[in-house]
Amino acid sequence: MTGRRQTGNRIRGPNSALTDFLAANNISAAQIRDDYERRRREAAGEPNPDDTNGDAQVPDEPTTAQASALHNNEEEEEVEEEEVEAESSRSSKRKRKANEAAAEAKKLAKIKKSKAFQRRKAARDADGGDSDSEYDDILAREMYKKTQPPPGQLDNCEICSKRFTVTSYSKTGPDGGLLCTPCGKELAAEEGSKKPKKQSQQKRKRKLESDRMEASHKSHGAKSLQQLCIEKVAQHHEDVEEFGELPEKVLERLGEIFSKQRVMTPRTLRLFLRSDLDAIAVHDAAYLETEDYNHMLASVPHIEKIVLRNACQFKDENIEYMLDKCKNVRFLHLYASNLVTDRVWKELFLRQGEKLEHLKLAWLDASFDDKVVDDMVQFCPNLVGLKLKLCRRFTAAAIDSIARLKKLQFLSLQTNADVDSECLINLIKSVGHGLQTLSLEHFLEADDDVLNIIHDQCRNLRKLRFSENDYCTDAAFTALFTDWANPPLRFADFNSTRDVDNSNPKGPEEPIGLASNGFRALMKHSGAGLEVLNLASCRHITNKAFWDVFCEGNFYPKLKKIDISFCNTVDTMIVAGIFKSCPKLDRLISFGNFSIEDVVVPRGIVLIGVPKAQDAIEQVGTAVGDDVGGFMDSLGAMGSMVGAAA
Repeated sequence: MTGRRQTGNRIRGPNSALTDFLAANNISAAQIRDDYERRRREAAGEPNPDDTNGDAQVPDEPTTAQASALHNNEEEEEVEEEEVEAESSRSSKRKRKANEAAAEAKKLAKIKKSKAFQRRKAARDADGGDSDSEYDDILAREMYKKTQPPPGQLDNCEICSKRFTVTSYSKTGPDGGLLCTPCGKELAAEEGSKKPKKQSQQKRKRKLESDRMEASHKSHGAKSLQQLCIEKVAQHHEDVEEFGELPEKVLERLGEIFSKQRVMTPRTLRLFLRSDLDAIAVHDAAYLETEDYNHMLASVPHIEKIVLRNACQFKDENIEYMLDKCKNVRFLHLYASNLVTDRVWKELFLRQGEKLEHLKLAWLDASFDDKVVDDMVQFCPNLVGLKLKLCRRFTAAAIDSIARLKKLQFLSLQTNADVDSECLINLIKSVGHGLQTLSLEHFLEADDDVLNIIHDQCRNLRKLRFSENDYCTDAAFTALFTDWANPPLRFADFNSTRDVDNSNPKGPEEPIGLASNGFRALMKHSGAGLEVLNLASCRHITNKAFWDVFCEGNFYPKLKKIDISFCNTVDTMIVAGIFKSCPKLDRLISFGNFSIEDVVVPRGIVLIGVPKAQDAIEQVGTAVGDDVGGFMDSLGAMGSMVGAAA
């Protein structure tokens, strides 16, 4: 290769100490040799070969005397060279010792300033030792003996005395020595457990938002002792060997926190398995394997209720094992168990169908088609609760099959299939009279006739969800709640029932979805018993309708949670009126309502999503007692202005 530098294949090895010394002091070996030759020639009377006068002649062959003199001169030359080398060696040693002494003094001064030296000195003083500077030097020299060697050198571990190669990442031991890699990791783990890392502000805020969004936890106020203990157990789950005889509710709460923190593993699962339990709930089973489900079923032989979410490794063999070992299962709740085939679903309904009372299935993509639903209806006549959400292989024919379940009390359906209104009307005619819960999500083809049949057939509903629809009119919602023989609802969810037309954001002249009149009729019918109200994205409800419901001296004694997100007409006065008319309110969600600002949040209430709160999405009330009445005076003044403007 022509581009490579020609080095002549020279091999260079390490230099001697003398060579390094001469080079460091700018002394040339050639100069020493020339000076010696010059002195020798002067002593022997020989001419200088460098003389340029041309008179010098080449001497004849040396005589015996001359040869003897030459031999003696060579011996003197060797002795002189040895003396020069010895002198140079002594000089380098003196300098090296001086450098080492200076480095040692510098190192000792640094050691005396270190925290380790101060701790050992304080411990010696506490034991009654002398505090003289001489003893400080002795202590510093002891610590200096354990100074770290440079990387690449071998050293003995301070703890286990094992020989190892020093690197720039080697840890320092308690007494100043170095540690091998295993001992360094153990020491770092111990120090990490003693000094937990501080959470960054972003992580703390994220944790706060996560707790706040959790429905079962109130973020305002101090946590209970039980809650703190549960969170501490979840934090140190690797050190827990067993839970003991914990109450079932506490055990369930622990399971929820373990699932939320993604620490429900095959090892931690065993902490929740007891033979005396009749229910087990794993809300995040993503880390569990097929064998873990069999172990779970074997450990709880008398199980009656099974809740497994994200059960992606729950397979046919687990269902078959459950049918052989657990014959009392009445409640089965499975999310994402896509590895169970249609054949095994049919076998489950055939062998366990008589005892099965509640069935909840969600996110099934590869199985559970219309034929399986028909088998379920045929072999499970005692089903009381049925929930099928996003099971992609069943269609309107499955809805017709479900209509034959005469004992249903709780029905929740969500599908992306095209289901016409006639199919839903037939379903509600058949089972509506006994329903306490009716949830219909994402039925885009449902029209006003569906709401009319709910009004005519349903007499016992406590929970009604009819969401994600842009077909039913406000007039139909108004008719549903007008003179309805059903008792007041406890749970009402009508989110995303609105007209969707970007070219006409205000909607048509005849409102689509739950609008002003329907909202008034709903609160007039169910306001006395309503506990949860979801109006998210019902954007056709006017400001006047909100004012009529919440600000005109109305009182809703049981309402605890309200979601009015993306109802753009909501403003500060409406929010203040909600606080006044709902004494038991603890959570108000209001994302996307940009007219809300400068809200005084009463004690015990959490306001979520107000865009003017720049420092936090959540505002926790700190007002004491009846301070709500204080800002209601100004609210009354604003109300009179609104009335005058109207």
